[in-house]
Amino acid sequence: MTVIVKMPQLGESIVEGTVTRWLKAPGDAVAKFEPLLEITTDKIDTEIPAPASGILLEIVAPEGKTVRVGSPLAHIGEPGERNSAATPPSVTVRAEASANMLTSPKSAPQAAAPAQAKPIGREFISPVVARIASDHNIDLAQVAGSGASGRVTKKDVLTYVEQRQLATESQLPIAVPNQAVAEAPPSRPTVTEDEILTPLTAMRRAIAHHMVQSVQTSPHATTIFEVDMNAVVQHREIQKRALADKGIHLTYTPYFVAAAAAALRAVPQVNSRFSEEGIITSRRIHISVAVALAEGLIVPVIRDADEKNLQGLARAVNDLAQQARSGKLAPDASKGGTFSITNHGVSGSLVGTPIINQPQAGILGIGAIVKRPVVRSSSTSLLPSADDALVIRPMCYLSFSFDHRILDGAKADEFLTRVKEKLENWKDN
Repeated sequence: MTVIVKMPQLGESIVEGTVTRWLKAPGDAVAKFEPLLEITTDKIDTEIPAPASGILLEIVAPEGKTVRVGSPLAHIGEPGERNSAATPPSVTVRAEASANMLTSPKSAPQAAAPAQAKPIGREFISPVVARIASDHNIDLAQVAGSGASGRVTKKDVLTYVEQRQLATESQLPIAVPNQAVAEAPPSRPTVTEDEILTPLTAMRRAIAHHMVQSVQTSPHATTIFEVDMNAVVQHREIQKRALADKGIHLTYTPYFVAAAAAALRAVPQVNSRFSEEGIITSRRIHISVAVALAEGLIVPVIRDADEKNLQGLARAVNDLAQQARSGKLAPDASKGGTFSITNHGVSGSLVGTPIINQPQAGILGIGAIVKRPVVRSSSTSLLPSADDALVIRPMCYLSFSFDHRILDGAKADEFLTRVKEKLENWKDN
């Protein structure tokens, strides 16, 4: 019996994926649960196992094709078996006609006239397409669909957004369906012989969309504090060997996660998101931690970070980073964060102004920890004093980018002050 390999549901928020590589070719023998192909989404890359043993009879979705959850990817069967899994066209037509009659408010024959019925593909709008359309105030009736039966895909609506932006800048009309310009292929960039065009991966395209959306959505503001990391550095030097014996690599990131969690408890307004009805504050603290990958960036979430001690946070940071870099991160691991941290200092950056991870209220940027001469004095005066002393300290710049719709400068500074106090007066939690 022929078995259909379908695009699986890789997470609540994932509705489609792109086939990046087939690990088997038609005619190859496959074993149940053996990796069959690789799928990439805007969140993760993962392998799809074979649902049954047999021979790979046919590949329905070739490499590079984007398919919806539940769509067929391939057929597996016995040697010499014909593909009986495909639904006959007549059955499909009858099924679609029956579905149209069931969803129609009236079953009168004239209501089902093919000439007036919308293309079947345009009747379905995926959650991703609907969200993008809502974010950019787009009437999907104005978007030319390239999917089956005219279905509007994510690529179509993103292309429309780009066209609208270009039209706004150049005062040109926006392309709409049934116009000659809409049917023309999208213009390709001019690439000279001294340049190389690298196609966008699904992850890079998603990052580009999210970053543009964040800047367009939130009025960003950034405040920067300098922190003396001496207490944290001393603590880490004492603890890292003991944790290494337990298989835990103690970096500085868990300290910043713990400090941010404590500050979020003290200033809960930062642990919130904006809505037109009001500010929505989360009672739980789920901190997203940015992990750099070769092809981009991903932000898995440490859930209930305020309930974990330093050892627990260190283990969570290690596990999430390892899973992300090995491609084994769970599909929903990046979902549900209430605040974000990005440690751009690991590559030597001193100061950064990170972009908010929507729909959160802010993101904490961590600069490199470096030794610097600083002045220490018992005097409260800013004038030179005999009590002044020049000392060497491990110093770090913290930058907090925040949504100015939710937070004002005073509240943002209060939050960052709490982070600074926790780090400069570090005690085991």
